[in-house]
Amino acid sequence: MERLDDLRAFLAVVEQGSLSAAARYLRRTLQSVSRSLIAVERGVGVELVRRTTRQCTPTEAGTEYYQRVKPAYSAIDDAKLQAANRRATPSGLLRIGASVLFAPAYVVPAIAAFMERYPQIEIDLELSDRFVNLAEGNLDLAIRIGDLPDSDLKARRLGELRRVIFGAPAYFEKHGRPRHPNDLRRHQCVIRRSGQDPSAWPLRVGGKRQNIVVTGNFRADATASVIAAVTHGLGIGFLPLWQIRSLVDEGAVELVLAAYEPPKVPIRAVWPASRLPLTKAQLFIDFLAAQLKSQRW
Repeated sequence: MERLDDLRAFLAVVEQGSLSAAARYLRRTLQSVSRSLIAVERGVGVELVRRTTRQCTPTEAGTEYYQRVKPAYSAIDDAKLQAANRRATPSGLLRIGASVLFAPAYVVPAIAAFMERYPQIEIDLELSDRFVNLAEGNLDLAIRIGDLPDSDLKARRLGELRRVIFGAPAYFEKHGRPRHPNDLRRHQCVIRRSGQDPSAWPLRVGGKRQNIVVTGNFRADATASVIAAVTHGLGIGFLPLWQIRSLVDEGAVELVLAAYEPPKVPIRAVWPASRLPLTKAQLFIDFLAAQLKSQRW
């Protein structure tokens, strides 16, 4: 039977694409990784990986073997870590994915406090607004905003985020405040170019969702530009409250049409259903949930 270290080397070679990359990833020598791969192939009795000087590609048998071994290895590895961490201070590397804007504002402060409490923890933070495949991204968990597509991920809800209509006081003094969502049609609205129909704002009218079609002379593809345009009086904006909370507190922008806001958007921690959450990952999820409870979203 193959040793776990040999199997880990095989998995790393497939995932990293070369022996040298796998060696760097595992912090082992190139020779030891090569020996481990040979040992696995001898145990199986077939070639699992084709090697060249630059890259390694799994054979058909290697691909099938990888798909079967990966979940089993992960389960064994997690079980070992769970057992070890019951008696030891959490340590080692934790890989986390999160969105580009949300992470610096809320996840990184929680990480800083978490690492101060558990100084033997290392964290790699991967930022992306796409729903990156956790296995392909080699992530232990991810923090995601919005409804989850059908997947094999397990999730824990950490909170809910408001989406709000807002504008600068100077704009409202000049053009008046909308009293009903239909009033937005006669206002200048700052539109963020994202999604299939960015000009249709999903509000709640009469207890039902209704897409209010808005127009405006200024459009942008970045949230920061939308916020700047609204604060400079170019029109009314529609964004998550957490992105403009400091401006609301400072009085730079004001909220309107609060009674018509759409349903809140969930924020969740997710991890692969095929594996138990690592003790250190579970600790971080619990820690982040406690940190986020105090936020005014």
